[in-house]
Amino acid sequence: MAKFLAELLGCTLPSKGASPMFESKSHSRVGLKSSTKQKTTIFSTLASEKSLSDCKKEQQWKPSMYSSITPVCFPSPLIEKPIDKESMPQTPPFSAMFDSSGYNRNLYQSAEDSCGGLYYHDNNLLSGSLEALIQHLVPNVDYYPDRTYIFTFLLSSRLFMHPYELMAKVCHLCVEHQRLSDPDSDKNQMRKIAPKILQLLTEWTETFPYDFRDERMMRNLKDLAHRIASGEEQTYRKNVQQMMQCLIRKLAALSQYEEVLAKISSTSTDRLTVLKTKPQSIQRDIITVCNDPYTLAQQLTHIELERLNYIGPEEFVQAFVQKDPLDNDKSCYSERKKTRNLEAYVEWFNRLSYLVATEICMPVKKKHRARMIEYFIDVARECFNIGNFNSLMAIISGMNMSPVSRLKKTWAKVKTAKFDILEHQMDPSSNFYNYRTALRGAAQRSLTAHSSREKIVIPFFSLLIKDIYFLNEGCANRLPNGHVNFEKFWELAKQVSEFMTWKQVECPFERDRKILQYLLTVPVFSEDALYLASYESEGPENHIEKDRWKSLRSSLLGRV
Repeated sequence: MAKFLAELLGCTLPSKGASPMFESKSHSRVGLKSSTKQKTTIFSTLASEKSLSDCKKEQQWKPSMYSSITPVCFPSPLIEKPIDKESMPQTPPFSAMFDSSGYNRNLYQSAEDSCGGLYYHDNNLLSGSLEALIQHLVPNVDYYPDRTYIFTFLLSSRLFMHPYELMAKVCHLCVEHQRLSDPDSDKNQMRKIAPKILQLLTEWTETFPYDFRDERMMRNLKDLAHRIASGEEQTYRKNVQQMMQCLIRKLAALSQYEEVLAKISSTSTDRLTVLKTKPQSIQRDIITVCNDPYTLAQQLTHIELERLNYIGPEEFVQAFVQKDPLDNDKSCYSERKKTRNLEAYVEWFNRLSYLVATEICMPVKKKHRARMIEYFIDVARECFNIGNFNSLMAIISGMNMSPVSRLKKTWAKVKTAKFDILEHQMDPSSNFYNYRTALRGAAQRSLTAHSSREKIVIPFFSLLIKDIYFLNEGCANRLPNGHVNFEKFWELAKQVSEFMTWKQVECPFERDRKILQYLLTVPVFSEDALYLASYESEGPENHIEKDRWKSLRSSLLGRV
């Protein structure tokens, strides 16, 4: 995982002629240029630990998009089968809960600066002891935590403890403090507190369902749910059953998705191996499968949204988990962290970049290569119009790989004006200012969308992870007094919750199984095979290229 993050965070958009980037053991190289200076900047000159207020003064690491965009959080239909509204505590809808500062200004009404281990300033929760924050999560007869607090704490708490440890503490507080274990407890009190506890459990299972793949989590959940359902109220039993069924469906869908990914990965082969056994004259290319670039852009959006949908919000945090300095337990949560869906999505970016380069380098005739380049330019432009920035960047990265960019005779036949505009939009200078401006526009369009198509926002994912990485590393998790720096976690939750809104959008385009199958399973060239195909198409220009060509012919084709 450490290598995966280092590779991911050390990337910038490659310029033409750049050598193909970095290699991942699990997949092809990411289609972005590796910069030694950038890697040093990220890992060697990170800001020292400080408060978020200090961090805000150093705007070079803070993404500009977050300072000016109105954040969007979960849409109101977050819970698939909502519990009876009349019996449940009402929390405001997630949309518009986070203001531009990252948290709700009206969440807390305490008149004191310090209350029960929690520290407030201007009615905003800034910090607190871990135990006090856990207490603040658990409802009682007169109190139910705000939805933004629930999401923020459940997201960030895994930086300090395992989710199953938090669940155990929550269950203990619910059982002991609310007297759920006492059969003689006041039934009226039970009627007031039980739906609130059930609502908290429902929010947890709906928002962070992957936590419950841990048997210890599921065991605690079932125990507490059983205590609630064992009462006289039939409604509680029905609601508990609905909650458990919804969770089981989500976990079953995840398992099925992972099986599909594993199957695709196990059947992948190198394109060059296929070419050796199958004459190129009967090989398909992307244009024979889909000659309409607009349709291809729509099918790419299908893949993007499906893979985004399976990324849990906790994966953004678990990717950067380190041992809590106040935790004496030598076991580190990072050993158990699960980021497979996040990594699978990055691997999809890699694959698309290499697929684009393969399709361009494979044709023997120059006019066919030029036609393929123009085809992908049109695909990329339509991805931009849709709001699919991740596929857009993958296509640009593939076209900027050295084996492609060195094909000067081919590029001379291409009308590059549209490509130049796209490259300008994704220009990495000024911290990707142009892209962030376009992303803000897409996000605003999504807010006022009149159609499903207008709701689509698919961010350039590697940059999103990089932004979250800087936020996490740029500020301390704990303050000097040992308090949890909750102001930082409001900001973290704001960024992740915006992504959570985008990933829940239903793709409005019709699925084409034939095109999707091709995009996901067709073999692609390795880096060496790409260079060999490039040299075979347009010969080496200098002694270095000539020596490499001979070496590749010998190693890959067995020729001299």
